Amino acid sequence: MEAMPDTTTKRVLLAAPRGYCAGVDRAVIAVEKALELHGAPIYVRKEIVHNKYVVETLSDRGAVFVDETDEVPEGARVVFSAHGVSPAVREAADQRNLLTIDATCPLVTKVHKEAIRFARDERTILLIGHTGHEEVEGTAGEAPEHTIVVNSPDDVDGLEVPDPENVVWLSQTTLSVDETMETVRRLRERFPALQDPPSDDICYATQNRQVAVKKLAPDCDLVVVVGSANSSNSVRLVEVALQAGATTAYRVDRAAEIRDEWFDGVSTVGVTSGASVPEILVRDVLDDLAGRGFETVEEVRTATEDLMFSLPREIRADLKVKEAERALRA
Repeated sequence: MEAMPDTTTKRVLLAAPRGYCAGVDRAVIAVEKALELHGAPIYVRKEIVHNKYVVETLSDRGAVFVDETDEVPEGARVVFSAHGVSPAVREAADQRNLLTIDATCPLVTKVHKEAIRFARDERTILLIGHTGHEEVEGTAGEAPEHTIVVNSPDDVDGLEVPDPENVVWLSQTTLSVDETMETVRRLRERFPALQDPPSDDICYATQNRQVAVKKLAPDCDLVVVVGSANSSNSVRLVEVALQAGATTAYRVDRAAEIRDEWFDGVSTVGVTSGASVPEILVRDVLDDLAGRGFETVEEVRTATEDLMFSLPREIRADLKVKEAERALRA
């Protein structure tokens, strides 16, 4: 018998919003501007954002990534990453006379300020987040004697606090919204007097990307999330896709990591990217999928983002100096 032609329509559902958020864009541009203004090397404490491609690209341009400030030559310039740092890190930089550029995301700075205020009021801060993540270390470092990190809902039952009537919760900005709310629910059961932060700590971009994935996932046989393994919000997108109904979901740093065996019986592929992922990596994934017959791309948009943050004040000040120098020469 003659084989029947394959009439299965292959399509891609492309999430929007996806990719760079305002805080990531600001941090990456800060390093690029520092290199333009001052030349290489520009030191960066930790990864400026959690994306391998971005770190490699900036390294090629002269950025030097270090784990701690004691690896930076005395008096040199160092950029603090978008995830923020603790007061102890700032003090260590001052002791080495480092010229610091603070690229902390303003939304993370907001959480730091909340932690400072709650500690001043002698409240116990239950910080929902992942132990060891730079953002959690920075926030907890603002009030270490008042802060307890809560990694998951399962941590709640073992918590002990000095005064159950005086507790408040904060969160890492890049978590799963659903899991965070489940942790808060469990915390409130354990500590009925639990107080909420004045506003939601989870980043608008993290929430928007999760909402977009939730919308497309039920229609997908496969969801591909572009993002690095140490990117909390990218890893969460895989979890969200599976929980929302995707048959399978995988995270890749770039298109070369996509595997042939993922596509058996697949007709609809969802694509999204974490908040620290440049669009060029998504385009490479779409090109790979087109080569596999997934040429039809439908955008699934759930929000439009137009938020922008001004560059770090140190960069803005240096740019003004350069502009004044150019004006004098003209």
